[in-house]
This record gives sequence, C-alpha cells and structure tokens, in this order.
Amino acid sequence: MFSRWLVPNKRDFSSLSEREILSLAIAAEEEDSQIYAAFAEKLAPTYPATARIFEGMAEEENGHRRRLLDLYTTRFGERLIPIRRENVRGFIARKPLWLSSTYSLEAIRQLVWEMERGAQTFYESAAANAQDAGVRKLLGDLAVEERGHAQTADELEAANLGEDARDAEKTEQDRQFVLTYVQPGLAGLMDGSVSTLAPVFAAAFATGDTTQTFLVGLAAAVGAGISMGITESASDDGKLTGRGSPIKRGLACGVMTTIGGLGHALPYLIPHFHIATTVAIIVVIIELWAIAFIQNRFMSTPFWRAVIQIVVGGGLVFAAGILIGSA
Repeated sequence: MFSRWLVPNKRDFSSLSEREILSLAIAAEEEDSQIYAAFAEKLAPTYPATARIFEGMAEEENGHRRRLLDLYTTRFGERLIPIRRENVRGFIARKPLWLSSTYSLEAIRQLVWEMERGAQTFYESAAANAQDAGVRKLLGDLAVEERGHAQTADELEAANLGEDARDAEKTEQDRQFVLTYVQPGLAGLMDGSVSTLAPVFAAAFATGDTTQTFLVGLAAAVGAGISMGITESASDDGKLTGRGSPIKRGLACGVMTTIGGLGHALPYLIPHFHIATTVAIIVVIIELWAIAFIQNRFMSTPFWRAVIQIVVGGGLVFAAGILIGSA
C-alpha cells in the first residue's frame, strides 16, 4: 500500500516542448495501433467480425501516426526524442489486457474507450499548449477525430456485426463511472482487505481483548483509507487520462479501502473473544475469495492467478498476524 506513495521521476506535461509533445504523440499512436492489432489477432479465430473492428481502428491510429510524423520531420528533422507515456506525470500505466490469455469483450471495450478518451484529452491539452500554428492545428484536428472515434467504432461495429450480433453498449456516462469510481474503489477494497489482516489478528492474539482488537482494526482501516485516498488523488489529476476528478477517485478509493479493512474488524464488536475470532476468520475467507472473483471478473486477471495472488498471499498475511500476535 505505502509503495504507492513513491512517485518516480517524471516530467510535467506543461514542461514539454512542441518537439517532445509530437514525439510523445507519435509513440502513443504507434502503441495504440499495435494494441488494436493485437486485439484483432487474438479475437480473429473466435470473433472474426469484432477482429475486423480492431483492424480498422489500428489503421486509423496508423494514419494519425503518419500525419504526426510528417509534421515532425518537416519541423524538427528525422531524429525522434525517445519519450513515452510512462515518462510524463499524469499518465497511468494501462493494464496489459492484450497480453492476457483470458479476457472478456466488455473488458476490452472498456479499455478501448479509456484509450480513446485519454487520447482526446491528451490532444486537447497539447493543442492548448502549442505555440506553432501548424502544430496547434494538427493536434486540435486529432483531438476532434479522437472524440469521434466512438462513433467510428459504432459504424465499424454496425458494418461488421450487424444488429442481431451487437451487444448492448454502455453509454459514455456508464463507462466514465467505471473509470472514476469502480476501478479506484475495487483497488481500495482489495488493498484494505489484505493490508489490515496482519495488524487486526496480531492485536487479537496478543491481547485476547475484543475491544482493543476492534480499535486497532478501526485505526488500521481508517489509516489505510486516508493513505490510499490521498495517493489515488495525487497520482493523476485526470486532465491527460480523462479518469475524472481526483477528489472523486480519491474518495471512492479511500472509502472502499476503509470498508475492506473494517470487514474483519467488525466481528470484534462481539464481546466473546473466541466467537468473535471465529466469525472474523470466516469473514476473511469470504473476503479473500470475493477479491479473487473481483480480480477475475472486473480486472481480467486469470482466476487461478488471482487465487494465488489474493487467497494465498492474503493467507500468508493473515498467518503472519497470528504468529506475531501469539509470539
């Protein structure tokens, strides 16, 4: 949890020159094109019509890259600056869904929407900062085109899938809700549930007192919630990624972290220690398996990998708390 406080050395977007912005845009368009091509290749055997959608989107991004590259070479020559999203503050690392062997179409659609929304906000911010008229015009044009990519995707979908084969699409509002509230909330829930196991059960087995154990659990849950909430708010202002208000994301993450930590602390409101501990252990088992399910269902993590990461990892944290408390 606390490792999220560590912020790597990155450049502020406002400090980038026009040459650096164009280099970053070229690299981003190339990466997005490759991602869409990877989706097309993976989906072709099972969903050939959907694969054609991503082939069309990959070609769109390639077209953007070529236009950017033409302007760059005209203004600055052949040598690109090696700058990527991860070098700029405000960009969040994407989940490598295209590398996963198991994923849902809805997870892919959500990621694609996030990619297009992020590209739109990037070009809008870049155009606003550009001083050269030619650079400003191209970046502004690309912002408009990225805004229209959702419509392009719909047109590609209609042409390739037809009405009968199309799933009901989420509205933009629904997808923004996932981006702003659901994703930070799930991350907080998982962190709060696992990170507070050791202090709660260490306190329980060290003191044998339900009241003190509950107070330790409450403090750990609230402290983790504040920490995660501030970290989420500070990690991204939402201007480049389109992830929404940092305050809203921070609240969602902080509140869900606190709830995750309180789950196995609340049983210690029961005055009988052995009954409270038995209930708390049952709650922990349910929590860990529920988190594994959430990882698999909403974050496209293969189920058994999620089990190893969450159930086994959480079990080790749980055991560490008991051993430390019993020592």
